[in-house]
Amino acid sequence: MHITSGATATSLLAIALIATALPAQQNETPAQTLTNDAATPVTNTQDSTPAHAYSKVRIVRLSEVKGDVQLDRYTGVGFEQAMANIPIIERARIQTGVGVAEVEFEDNSTLRVGPHSLVAFPQLELLPSGAKASTVTVMKGIAYASLVSTKGNDFTLTFGQQKVHLQPSSHIRLQMEPTRATLTVQDGAAVVEGPSGTTEIGRKKTFSFDLANQNPPVAAKYVASEPYDSWDNHATEYHKNVASQSAFGNSPYSYGTSDMAYYGSFVNAPGCGSMWQPYFVSASWSPFANGTWAYYPSAGYSWVSPYPWGWTPFHYGSWTSCPGAGWGWQPGGLWNGLGNVPVATTINNQLLPKPPVHAPLSGESTLVSVNQKPLTVSDFGSASRDSFVFRKDSAGMGIPRGNFGKLGQFSEQAAHHGTAIAPVYGASSATAQGGRPGYAGTESSSRPGYQGSMERPASGMPSAPSDSSLGMHPMGAPVSAPVTGTATGAGGRPR
Repeated sequence: MHITSGATATSLLAIALIATALPAQQNETPAQTLTNDAATPVTNTQDSTPAHAYSKVRIVRLSEVKGDVQLDRYTGVGFEQAMANIPIIERARIQTGVGVAEVEFEDNSTLRVGPHSLVAFPQLELLPSGAKASTVTVMKGIAYASLVSTKGNDFTLTFGQQKVHLQPSSHIRLQMEPTRATLTVQDGAAVVEGPSGTTEIGRKKTFSFDLANQNPPVAAKYVASEPYDSWDNHATEYHKNVASQSAFGNSPYSYGTSDMAYYGSFVNAPGCGSMWQPYFVSASWSPFANGTWAYYPSAGYSWVSPYPWGWTPFHYGSWTSCPGAGWGWQPGGLWNGLGNVPVATTINNQLLPKPPVHAPLSGESTLVSVNQKPLTVSDFGSASRDSFVFRKDSAGMGIPRGNFGKLGQFSEQAAHHGTAIAPVYGASSATAQGGRPGYAGTESSSRPGYQGSMERPASGMPSAPSDSSLGMHPMGAPVSAPVTGTATGAGGRPR
């Protein structure tokens, strides 16, 4: 197979997404699939709720989860275990213990939630103009918001009795304590409305708010760094470097494509044409072998993928099982938000997962795990954590975002040898000091002669909590494969 360049893959995907640029969710229809034996669409009938009942509901995604993170999806059962790629709808809440989470909005703007925090999403609305209005309430802890340059969308952050209006391209940090809040504008600008009046905060400025007495905010002379600033900056740079904002800016479905560009590429498969495949897969790998059915009262069960790239390919386009090449994804068709359910059928003797027939009963979990076979995970290969092992058929699972440069070279090695190994320089010392490359330090994937290696600089950065307390290796990779029952799932249309 010929593997196209990352830039070409990004362009192909951008063209496909822009071609389907319609008002978000207005084309949401029950998922269909084509069996391998007959070209007859089979419509999923698991939920009798008419499409128009939830056609205008906006859906964002939980794009990264590490450590103890819980999500209340407004299903009536309260907080449940969170997982990457699970849809977030209006009125949802995220709660972290010793853990961190990232939320990605449709235009690639992101919200990152630090440890011991609680945030809510009281408004995720699609305006008649097609613009999106988002309101995020920070109740406690620390949160970062990084907005892209999208014009027309409205992003509001609230805390206490304060309302923060963020401008496009803004990047802020908000820290909430019981009686005090600190807002730092790292880039862009913010306008804060509160009981004491309106305050404009410019770039590189910090203001402290007295929540108990509602006194006017006070400007800080010195902006101190926080332990999770490095994690926030690393994630922000990852999205900027991998995603082409100009290419995806005209599409309402651009979120998730940066992960596709990093974790895979388009290939030309004989007999099947151009299709996207994740790195580190063989012909025996299946995108539907592991996942989770997440129930939403308005829409029934939605398929959630565990893979770091597993958002766009399971909500748009279709998966094809190509003889000799394995599974690949091709763009086309309509976007499916919550209704991304493939009908259970057999394709090339592979059984696709079937959603539960009935809604969960009182007291039952709204999350149903699917594990047709063990989930392969790439991980650190030794107790000293001085090397990282890429495993065939891991499909990117366990590989931290943006830390190893181009993954294609490692994927080729794993295809021939089953695994590929990359040294991680300075991992042991970083761990001993409680730091994590990607969280409390800065990485370099451009070491001369070995593009995939990493080296932690000696410069002192604020240390975040220890790796073990977050349940993570250095660089934020999972300590082990997800436990059966919490590994998460998928949902585009197979054909």
